[in-house]
Amino acid sequence: MTIQKKLPKITYKKLSEKIKKNSPNVDLRVVKRAYLFSQKAHKGQKRKSGEEYLQHPLHTAFTLTELNLDTETIIAALLHDTLEDTSYTLSDIEKYFGRKVAKIVEGVSKLGQIKLRKDTKEYLAENLRKMFVAMAEDIRVILVRLADRKHNLQTLYALPRDKQIRIARESLEVYAPIAERLGMGEIKGRIEDLAFHYLYPKKFKSLEKRVRKFYKGKEKHTIIAKKKLKKLLKNSDVSFVDIHSRAKHTYSLHQKLQRYNDDIGQIYDIVALRVIVSDIASCYKALGIIHQYWKPLTGRIKDYIANPKPNGYQSLHTTVFCDDGKIIEIQIRTEKMHEEAEYGVAAHWYYSERDKKSDPLNLKKFSWVRDLAKWQQKNSNKDPGEFLKDLRTTFFEKHIFVFTPKGDPISLPEGATPIDFAFKVHTELGFQCQIAKVNGKIVRLNTKLASGDLVEIMTLKNKSPSQDWLKFVKTHQARSKIRAWFRKKNGR
Repeated sequence: MTIQKKLPKITYKKLSEKIKKNSPNVDLRVVKRAYLFSQKAHKGQKRKSGEEYLQHPLHTAFTLTELNLDTETIIAALLHDTLEDTSYTLSDIEKYFGRKVAKIVEGVSKLGQIKLRKDTKEYLAENLRKMFVAMAEDIRVILVRLADRKHNLQTLYALPRDKQIRIARESLEVYAPIAERLGMGEIKGRIEDLAFHYLYPKKFKSLEKRVRKFYKGKEKHTIIAKKKLKKLLKNSDVSFVDIHSRAKHTYSLHQKLQRYNDDIGQIYDIVALRVIVSDIASCYKALGIIHQYWKPLTGRIKDYIANPKPNGYQSLHTTVFCDDGKIIEIQIRTEKMHEEAEYGVAAHWYYSERDKKSDPLNLKKFSWVRDLAKWQQKNSNKDPGEFLKDLRTTFFEKHIFVFTPKGDPISLPEGATPIDFAFKVHTELGFQCQIAKVNGKIVRLNTKLASGDLVEIMTLKNKSPSQDWLKFVKTHQARSKIRAWFRKKNGR
């Protein structure tokens, strides 16, 4: 990803044209009023980068327009800094643009008021706590904040080095995980790459150089594979919408290289082919045809349609040997799955607007947003370090799906054990856990589970939990229940 110091200027004309193309339901008359209000409010103001201040709300609104968001969100983006940097008040915004817009602007403004402390953990914990409350009240507060953060990172070159480091670190530790959990893959990747560039400039440049060289060697092979794939699907009457290649984000590649001892040859998804089809049946049909002609690598077929990721991501992934013996990853998904993979909760907002649903967050897959707000209320008095550790485990780490003997899927963080599984199913099942079976075989209670495992717990009445379990359990739920049991036993 190339870091641009000189960003293209966003004009109202450019913004309105993008809105007409992406979000035809947006009321341009009200957007124009918000633009003129923001223009007047920020008149004469400059950013540290030297550009007119108005460029910041315009860039923020433009990003949200790319996400197909609604009228109120785009207006709030244009007005999001008026409470902090101008003489206008919340009453003014409510008077001219309504209560909902005013509440979004107020929420974004409150998130910007968190003061930096010497204790970084305490600062991050407070930042996250405020975000959870804002997310539960109106998810659009976070969407505006993510777009705002993306543009702030794009102009970070104008700030002193200490501020660059603080903002970049906060972006990696707070904003990127939230974007990922909201399923917003594109904005998450942009935030991570920009933050990586400022935190580790030498590593970033070195990796960019390696990647360019790698792409050059892969380009011809990718073009040939893409042409062949198009021909295969056309001849097999698979109704596909598009086939395109996508490159892995730089920071994501950096993380993966750390897991593979810096061996770039072991990473097969640096460049992947993405097949967009019309419906779910076509996803599986396309996968079958691909495997008829190209041999798949063992263990590299993943069905995220039947078993979506915790953030709602759905797709079929396979890695195959092409005709020339070269290896390539192929991802297959429907148009709706693709929109949701790129834009996450924002895509759900778009579909809800289009289909005239009243509450776009009234969706099972985003119920965790409300769970998160409840969780933070329960844990608000915790030590900041412990709060952050439990938070990452509970909501932001990668998850696996395992199954009960009845076939019910259970979501757990990577590294979870049968004890974590037992407590997730029922507290008493956890306390009375005696023996665990995974895929029909008895295993140790500290065994790490894997996606697809069938887990069965055998209990013993009046069995007590062991303090040793605290050494290996992964989930906050299991840890807190075990600790509570021992506190009660010891009369504390």
